[in-house]
Amino acid sequence: MKRVPSLCTHHSARSRMAEALTRHAARKLGVALEVHSAGTEATRVKEGARAVMTELGLSLDGHTSKTLWDVPDPQNFDHVITVCDFAAEACPVDPARTTRRPFPFADPSGGSLERWREVRDAVAPQFTAFVQGWREGTPGPTSPEGPAVPVS
Repeated sequence: MKRVPSLCTHHSARSRMAEALTRHAARKLGVALEVHSAGTEATRVKEGARAVMTELGLSLDGHTSKTLWDVPDPQNFDHVITVCDFAAEACPVDPARTTRRPFPFADPSGGSLERWREVRDAVAPQFTAFVQGWREGTPGPTSPEGPAVPVS
């Protein structure tokens, strides 16, 4: 089984959404993936992330913020997908054993619920395409595709 985490700075929004959306896509497409998410530091899962994922029927209840070191076997992943630029630079995973894929998305923190939806709706096709790539026997897309959301 392939292992993949999504990684961001605080593990409070984008990586949480990416994990739930990746897990959902893997179940829907019948792809065996061990899906995780983490941050370069742990904080809390933001209510905006919980709210917009609940709209899709994907619950983040019971989810907590954690670092990569809190994930089982943190140095052994097939791919690590970073969803913010800082995490891409600070990612502690051994690049000799892991492919890093930067898929940066805007931080919706402090924004309206509509802004949270925009980021969620940009994350969803990226991670569905990644899972689809595994289903087709490829390692997933090499760069983000789909609707762009500015990182600034």
